[in-house]
Amino acid sequence: QVQPVESGGGLVQAGGSLRLSCAASGRSFSRYAMGWFRQAPGKEREFVAAIIWTGGNTCYADSVKGRFTISRDNAKNTVYLQMNSLKPEDTAIYYCAATQANYCRDYNYAYWGQGTQVTVFS
Repeated sequence: QVQPVESGGGLVQAGGSLRLSCAASGRSFSRYAMGWFRQAPGKEREFVAAIIWTGGNTCYADSVKGRFTISRDNAKNTVYLQMNSLKPEDTAIYYCAATQANYCRDYNYAYWGQGTQVTVFS
């Protein structure tokens, strides 16, 4: 079992960058695929990106491909989301989540963090 805790959110101007971090407790962190999701006001939560435990396979939502990069450091039990070229429509609460899978997926995540707010202004 892992418990994710997000950090790194904030206020940024359109075109800028932010890096989110997700520190996960638990000794089996490296066995979990990790994902980032987001939820904008009045909208359903949506998948953003995921990475398998080896870090060798990643997947992204079409809306963030080429702008966001997910990575992980198993030695630090941490996963990152580097967000570049941010747009106002990226404004949302960003959640980190964990799932016991050895492939990249956007569903069936069992463990969730509390979220971190990202606000992009034009």
